[in-house]
Amino acid sequence: MLRSSQPLTGPNRKRCREDEMLLGTVLDEGERGFIIDTRSAQAAKQARMTGGGTEPKSFYPQWRRLHRPLERGRPLQESFTKLVEACNDTSINMDRWLSRLESCRWLSHVKAALSTACLAAQCLDREEANVLVHGAEGTDTTLLVTALAQVILDPSCRTLTGFQGLLEREWIEAGHPFHLRCARSAYSHARLKQEAPLFLLFLDCMWQLSRQFPFSLEFSERLLLTLFDNAYASAYGTFLCNNEKERRVGREVGTALCLCKVKESTHSLWAWLNQPGEKQQYLNPLYSHNALVIWPSVEPQSIQLWQGLFFRWIRSSQYLDEAWAEIQRLVEGS
Repeated sequence: MLRSSQPLTGPNRKRCREDEMLLGTVLDEGERGFIIDTRSAQAAKQARMTGGGTEPKSFYPQWRRLHRPLERGRPLQESFTKLVEACNDTSINMDRWLSRLESCRWLSHVKAALSTACLAAQCLDREEANVLVHGAEGTDTTLLVTALAQVILDPSCRTLTGFQGLLEREWIEAGHPFHLRCARSAYSHARLKQEAPLFLLFLDCMWQLSRQFPFSLEFSERLLLTLFDNAYASAYGTFLCNNEKERRVGREVGTALCLCKVKESTHSLWAWLNQPGEKQQYLNPLYSHNALVIWPSVEPQSIQLWQGLFFRWIRSSQYLDEAWAEIQRLVEGS
């Protein structure tokens, strides 16, 4: 599985023979590959006017392009905001609540992300084909799809250590702009143009997997909640800045260069989580190694609202915490 940004064909459909050669070397003679574009066909066509575009079929004859549009900008942020507002409105009745839940479309975004990840995983596993995933910059919905596909296919990504490595590789080192996307929260009145909860959408999809496959993930919901908290506000440097260059050197603020040097100046979230005293809190006591591929259901009745996150500030988790503590006690005593 490969990932990239969009090809820069522009309005004149310019060729890039280096790109053609690179993708050509991936496939042997007679093999085929799939390009999963996380933009709609219309959006990809419009991108040509600003220099972007898609891979022309005539220059990539062994590759078949599939468009699976995923929201990544303001519509996704507005969906998140509307959902949080609905969850915190305790005065509405059931009919009104269900109507608002549907109108915010958050669960539709979850379904679309899981469906696209399943498509990529099926191309790899069942078709035994190579897959290239890209959107526009290749740092948002692209990473969402590639990360989820690996969790579906690879049992090592479902362990605590493997999942941390996946986040480092597919989100942090690949350049997801955390500083821009997680600049505010759903409670903020500010509406920044580049803000979007892509990483939260990924965590929500992971929660859906953990609920459908309760024995297959080594880590618990608590880890996902901790990652959400630290992506928006953290005492650690793991999710700071927008890319590796900024984390290593710095970023321009106005006309000045703000030196970050994250690794030298901050502590790692992973170092804290992996301490023996802390690590135990994030493990799933029901975990049992599953070497098989896990295919999530995306039927409407299978996708549920992540109550542990969206209701966490208005409903006590005391009983759930006590239940998990009792399960852990029973597992350790058996």
